[in-house]
Amino acid sequence: MNRIIFENVRDIDLDHIFQCGQCFRWIPEDNNDSSSTGRYRGVAGSYFCQAELEKNDEFAGTLTLNVTGGDEKFWRDYFDLDRDYGQIKEKLVEQEPRISAATREGGGIRILNQDFWEVLISFIVSQNNNIPRIMKCIEGLCSAFGEPVYRDLDGKTWYSFPKPEALLGKTEEDLKEIKLGYRDSYIVRAADKFLKNGIPAGTMEEKRKQLLEYHGIGPKVADCIMLFGCREFTAFPVDTWVKTIMNDMYGFEKKDIKGMQAFARERFGDLRGFAQQYLFYLYRDKGIK
Repeated sequence: MNRIIFENVRDIDLDHIFQCGQCFRWIPEDNNDSSSTGRYRGVAGSYFCQAELEKNDEFAGTLTLNVTGGDEKFWRDYFDLDRDYGQIKEKLVEQEPRISAATREGGGIRILNQDFWEVLISFIVSQNNNIPRIMKCIEGLCSAFGEPVYRDLDGKTWYSFPKPEALLGKTEEDLKEIKLGYRDSYIVRAADKFLKNGIPAGTMEEKRKQLLEYHGIGPKVADCIMLFGCREFTAFPVDTWVKTIMNDMYGFEKKDIKGMQAFARERFGDLRGFAQQYLFYLYRDKGIK
């Protein structure tokens, strides 16, 4: 294991990062839904990582990573450490003061720089699903079709996310034991389509159109993949939590998704993907439904 240390990191909190709905392969060291230790374990790319944040302020501190691979640049990029999230929060509040509660509540969120293919499959799995079950399904995919990358002191083996080639030619029967349900066929088809077409390219709308051509991807899932996989920060996914907060804070009918999207474009501008994460975390953290 190698140790990489990033000192004086601002606007960071590991609970906020790993509990805001953007990723599904990081677990707190105490293996509960929320962490009291500030330490998480997970896999990024082909590397296992134990991450710990020693705080010296509410959303600041020293980030220590014990990893099986990846250099400082890889992990700096993964945690998006070169982006000024303090400035993002200030601008969002300036543009829309009512989002200030969300930027305070989730003030340590950073949008991870994840692998597109992993995001694609993860959010296909996520539809009509809850987070514990999503994590279990993805862990099943990784252990069945990924490569072992680390065996920890608890005896748990950690696996890389399966490459598309590992799923190419598989049948729904091959995936049956993972209990993905109707998503089996979506994943099998996605591997073939991704290997033929690659990562979506072009304008944001062109990328979105390409994503919607995948079986099992609708507008909300496409927007999630745009934000977390394509890093299109103008994407504004509208899920149950966002519908609720847009109804509570701004009076939108929960079915008025077009109205919510138009509002986000007007009030949050090019930062609306970041706004979505703060809003999502605020309501998920409070357990409001």
